[in-house]
Amino acid sequence: MNIALWIAAGLLAVVALSSGITKSFLPKEKLGAARGAEWIAGVSSGFLRTLGVLELLAAAGLVLPAVVGIAPVLVPVTAVCWILLMIGAMVTHGRLGQFNLVAVNLVYVVLAVFVAWGRFAFAPFSA
Repeated sequence: MNIALWIAAGLLAVVALSSGITKSFLPKEKLGAARGAEWIAGVSSGFLRTLGVLELLAAAGLVLPAVVGIAPVLVPVTAVCWILLMIGAMVTHGRLGQFNLVAVNLVYVVLAVFVAWGRFAFAPFSA
């Protein structure tokens, strides 16, 4: 179970890292031209960069606390925060009728629920 939780957290961290890098460092116009990114036209650059930074923090929070052994409880806490972020993404994509992206975000939510449940209740990191 521990290995499955590490894999799920690692996958989520990779997704968060790649998304955070693109939102933080690519120009808004280039991001808005991508398929499924129509929502970007309705937000400010500051909001977009804030989402990017949150995703970068999520990437770090899903793995680093456990790797370095400092406050590993932050792993499931970060997973819960990721769930909230993905629910917001699902609502946004749902309003635009992008139901395939809603399904992708739902997969991320399921993985994050697995990590949160697993690390809070089933296989928490030992002190």
